[in-house]
Amino acid sequence: MRKLKQSHLTFIVKILIGVLSFWIIYNRLTTLPNLKVDFLFLFTKPSVYGAILLVLFLMPINWGIESYKWKCITMQTESVSYFTALKSVFSGVCVGNIAPGRALEFAAKIIFFKQENRPTVALLHFINGMFQMLITIAVGVLSITIKLNQNNHSNTIIYFAIAAGIAFIFFFLWAINNVSIIQKKIKFIKWFQKMSDVADIKFSKALILKLISFSIVRYLVFTSQFYIIYNALLPQNQLVDIFISIAAYFMLTSLIPMISIIEPAIRAAIALFVFNNTGSDSIIIVLSSTFVWIINVVVPSIIGYIIILREKIDFKFSSVS
Repeated sequence: MRKLKQSHLTFIVKILIGVLSFWIIYNRLTTLPNLKVDFLFLFTKPSVYGAILLVLFLMPINWGIESYKWKCITMQTESVSYFTALKSVFSGVCVGNIAPGRALEFAAKIIFFKQENRPTVALLHFINGMFQMLITIAVGVLSITIKLNQNNHSNTIIYFAIAAGIAFIFFFLWAINNVSIIQKKIKFIKWFQKMSDVADIKFSKALILKLISFSIVRYLVFTSQFYIIYNALLPQNQLVDIFISIAAYFMLTSLIPMISIIEPAIRAAIALFVFNNTGSDSIIIVLSSTFVWIINVVVPSIIGYIIILREKIDFKFSSVS
């Protein structure tokens, strides 16, 4: 009887997580003015249908690469199958919608690992994110610097973004090479004290090279998704200039903390800012930003929610005993 009640409680928690996640997504979308009219405009262009299918096709490649990276980085703590890593990542995307800055994404990802390994896996989640951020910010700093030279004028926001990007790059490089120090420093948090039973995490040169390489490939995938939609809505001749703007966009969306409920509006504002010298229509920019977000976050969130409902998951992830 007790087990039955626990299973019912777990199921209710799963339902509530999904409802909360998609309520937040709905609120995010409704923050964009004239969204319905804009999306009707999106489907008046025949070329857009093929672009949407291609971007949808690239979505599982995008998250498939991320899942492989996740499998590789967690292997030294606990070896899981690629399919388990895939379920872990999609579940994380879903639950990540609940808190600002996707702060709770790790909470869903670690439940696919043994309880005694979850604190270490939680740390690896944040280190894994640093590899992707390293590529996104490095390319973004270069792109913003090029845009600054092209515009021939100073802008405090741009200089601040460049300085912040460089600071983050140095921090990520330090963190990746000093994970064992981070392990020791966070032991003051009770939940992480269990890591004392686990050997220090160390990244081999081969693993670092693999994670960086796949982060580069993934970066090319999601930047190409943005370009494909953007180019379908407004065919471009200046390929380099557009990719510079796209790189700047992804860097700024990575650095600027996102407030969950208004994330699409923030992303749209950033897109308008970085594309301001390209002569593009504002509707095209907002649609490109929003549609890529829907395909890469909303659709995976639906998949993640289905996985959460189907899996017999114990949401007492805070327990390490």
